[in-house]
Amino acid sequence: MGKIYYLMGKSSSGKDTLYKELKKRFPGLRQVILYTTRPIREGEQDGVEYHFVPAEKLESCRKEGKLIEMRTYHTACGDWSYATVDDGQIRVGEADYLMIGTLESYRKMKEYFGAEALIPIYLEVEDGERLCRALKRERQQAVPRYDELCRRFLADKEDFSEEKLQEAGITRRYRNQDQVQCLEEIAEEIRYGKF
Repeated sequence: MGKIYYLMGKSSSGKDTLYKELKKRFPGLRQVILYTTRPIREGEQDGVEYHFVPAEKLESCRKEGKLIEMRTYHTACGDWSYATVDDGQIRVGEADYLMIGTLESYRKMKEYFGAEALIPIYLEVEDGERLCRALKRERQQAVPRYDELCRRFLADKEDFSEEKLQEAGITRRYRNQDQVQCLEEIAEEIRYGKF
């Protein structure tokens, strides 16, 4: 049976960077492109980072029974939804996958595909460092959304509380203060099946 390696962590914990590096090291890991209703950011491409869709598309997927999980955030810029859709991208019996998500999306994926298929990779970064990273990234946008940055940063405390981590069965954590070291640690565990 294939595995779904599921990267998660608070905002600005380095998920996107580690995801890209792991894809380079393990080109056989298949990508699953999530769906979102949020506006596309500078430098993103539809169908690469996400499928950028209107809310009606996700509602249609729900009605068709294809919605595996969906999260909606009430942001300073409006409601933004993110979803994993059973659109044929994931065939656990055929391959291994690398995905990024939240703790809640991880739990829903585990319910849908079974605990034996999901391998959690939970990243941790000291809060001050995360905030610095988030500010640096936001300043690169044509129209920085500092209010949304602050909302996400504060929401992470609840979304990734110790209680919720324990309920989801997250026991292993990867400290991502040094991205090279963290990448090596995760890559070794994927390569040798040490999970």
